Amino acid sequence: MLIPCLACDSRFVPDDYFRACSSYHRGMDLVSWTCPRCGNRDDLRVLPGELGFGYPHQGRYDVLARVRVPGLRRQRGDMRLDISLGRVSWRVPAGRRPA
Repeated sequence: MLIPCLACDSRFVPDDYFRACSSYHRGMDLVSWTCPRCGNRDDLRVLPGELGFGYPHQGRYDVLARVRVPGLRRQRGDMRLDISLGRVSWRVPAGRRPA
């Protein structure tokens, strides 16, 4: 399974993709991600089995594009988001609100 960067169309194995996640905004339920290849920064929502991309609108986040990632799971914590796929997991620490 390869997960794309929507800006440059590069594709990444899940480990490289989720290691590029820098922070989690619990209030908006968004993860900040920076493409290791082109440097584009995206905010995304991790959903069961997919990633949701969109934009903030009137105090909420509207998902406009979805990328299927079969088996993707998430667990919200007070200070982090735990993402898992199969037997591998990644922890994204809570940070500042995305710009």
